[in-house]
Amino acid sequence: MMTQPQKRRLGRGLAALIGDDTTEEAVMEDARSFRHVPIEFLHANPNNPRKHFADADLEDLTRSIRDKGLLQPLVVRQRDNGEYEIVAGERRWRAAQRAGIHEVPVLIRSLTDGEALEIALIENIQRADLNALEEARAYQQLMDQFSYTQQQLADSVGKSRSHVANTIRLLTLPESVRRHIEDGALTAGHARALVATDSPQALAEKIIELGMTVREAEGLSRSEAEAKGKPPSTAKAQKDTDTLALEKQLGELLGLKVEIVNKGRAGGTLTVRYKTLEQLDDVCNRLVRAP
Repeated sequence: MMTQPQKRRLGRGLAALIGDDTTEEAVMEDARSFRHVPIEFLHANPNNPRKHFADADLEDLTRSIRDKGLLQPLVVRQRDNGEYEIVAGERRWRAAQRAGIHEVPVLIRSLTDGEALEIALIENIQRADLNALEEARAYQQLMDQFSYTQQQLADSVGKSRSHVANTIRLLTLPESVRRHIEDGALTAGHARALVATDSPQALAEKIIELGMTVREAEGLSRSEAEAKGKPPSTAKAQKDTDTLALEKQLGELLGLKVEIVNKGRAGGTLTVRYKTLEQLDDVCNRLVRAP
């Protein structure tokens, strides 16, 4: 597990590690580590969060490389056998192969396995057009393997904390719904509307069949809640889907009823309802044990 200072360094110093820092010291370091390497000596990073490379996007990049060359070097680290593993730039490497390029420019970095993984995850989130699930898995991996908090993630990748939290919650959806996100049939906005529902799979099929917008999908989710005996005038029915999803997630985690009232800039309240002193004691113990 990496220490807090290392996490902060990678968050702030990522530009230096991937060749985007223009300070004199960083430019000199890049000059010392710059090489042209035969393309067959490079290998993809198995931990790259980006698993899908759109053919049309690759073809556009391939044409650009044929016309103008590969303008930005890849970031690599050396393997024990003298070959190289790509830390950042796999899409450019794939396009260069299509373009028939025999050598590519690289910046060689000395990185541990953990540092290489962390950089690959953060760099992809910041730069690449990841689908929502690839982004969610990258966030979860950073939290699991490097003990990032949601706020630290938000600071490192330039997103809001609520965006990080809402994206991670997509991983709780059934596998069939997640496949629809990956193949583009559902957007992240559609998926967030499904997280707080009791039948996300059935609603997902209906959204796709009817070609619903995100707003229409949110209305469908509210209609499902009303059909289960929750009147539309209740405060819960008027809440946005992200708040409902967070209530459901916390409720399942604690095994108790949880209510969130968001008052915007004025803050809000989080209410956890218990029926017995044993339930209260359990919640208190969880809070005391939390890091």
